[in-house]
Amino acid sequence: MITDIKINKPAPIATNNKIKTFKNNNNVRSTIEALEAGKPILIKEFYSNGISLLQDLHKHLKLKLPNKSFKEQREYRSVYHQLSNLILIEITDQKLSVKKSPSIGWLEKFYPDNNSFLLTFPQVQGLNSSWQWYQNGITIPVLRNKVNPYYGVYFPTRFEHLEVFDNWLKRYRGPKKSAIDVGFGSGVLSFQMIKYGFQKVFGTDINPNAIVGLTKFMGDTKLSRKIDLDFASLFGKFEKQTELIVFNPPWLPSSFNPENIDGAIYYNEKLFSDFFAGAKKRLLPEGKLLLLFSNLAQITNLTKEHPIEKELAEGGRFQLEKTFKKRVKNTSNKTKRDSHWRSSEEVELWILTNN
Repeated sequence: MITDIKINKPAPIATNNKIKTFKNNNNVRSTIEALEAGKPILIKEFYSNGISLLQDLHKHLKLKLPNKSFKEQREYRSVYHQLSNLILIEITDQKLSVKKSPSIGWLEKFYPDNNSFLLTFPQVQGLNSSWQWYQNGITIPVLRNKVNPYYGVYFPTRFEHLEVFDNWLKRYRGPKKSAIDVGFGSGVLSFQMIKYGFQKVFGTDINPNAIVGLTKFMGDTKLSRKIDLDFASLFGKFEKQTELIVFNPPWLPSSFNPENIDGAIYYNEKLFSDFFAGAKKRLLPEGKLLLLFSNLAQITNLTKEHPIEKELAEGGRFQLEKTFKKRVKNTSNKTKRDSHWRSSEEVELWILTNN
C-alpha cells in the first residue's frame, strides 16, 4: 500500500529569530561573506529578494571559480549548492511568509500539521517548479499523453534515448506477455511498452516518491492493472522469468557528494555487476536485455570504463545482439552552461541476449 511508504520531502528547519535577515537594501557583499563563513541568511519582505541574492551569488562565484570543463562545472555546482542552501525562507500556515511568492500545493500536502518552519530557498524553488510540472504535466514526444511527475521523481528533459527505444519497440516482433522496467522513475519506458502491446510491466524503483507518484497518476485506470510496482532496488520481489528487461541506469560514475541533487545520475561501482547477475536469473532463454546508456562519462573524461562493454568482455552471461546510437542535439542557446562536449555525445541502446 502506498500509504505505508514514507515519501522524501525537504526536512523542516526550526524557526530561529537570531538568523541574519536579507532584504533588497541589504549589503550583498556582507551577506555573501556571511554565507561563505557558514552562517544562514533568512529572506524577508519579497520572494524576489531570494532570487536576486542567488543571482548575486552566481556572479560572485564566477569571478572566483573556473567553470569551463565538465569537472570544473561539477565543482562549481557543489560550492553553489553548499552556499545557496544556507539561504532560508519561512513557511507559515503552509504558505511562504514573504510577499509576491508563488502558491505551492506541496506545502499543504507535505506539511499539513506544521504551521511554522523554515526551508532553504533552493528547496522552495524545487518545490515550486515541481508543483508546476505536476499540475500542468510534461509533454513526452514518444507518448500520447502528458506525464505528471511527482515531487522528487526523475523525468526526462532530453528525448533522444526514448526515441531510439521507441523505434526499437516498433520493430520488436517477440512475445509481449511481460517485461521488467528497472528504476522506472516517472514511468515513461513502462508507458512506451504498454503502448506497443505489452500485457504486463513490472516496475521497481528505490525512490518512494516514484511509487507514490505513479500509483496516484494511474489511479484505477487500465494502466494500474497493466503496471505492477515494487518499492525496491533492482528487481525487488519480481522473481519470475520474463522476455524483456529494460534498464535506463545512471550514466555517470559516482565520485560524489551525497548531497548532490543529481544523485540519480550517478552509479556506484556495484550497480552494474548486481544488475547483470539479477538479470541473468530473470531473463527467459530467448529473452532480451535492453540498456539505455550514453558515452557522456567517456567524452568528459570521468572514466574510460564502459560498464556494459565490461560486462560483455568479462561477465560471460550475455552476448551483444545489436547497439543503436543517436547523436544528442546541441545545447539550447538559452543554456548558459558551457557544454561543448555535447557535439560528440551519443545515447546508446544496447540489446543483449543470453549466452
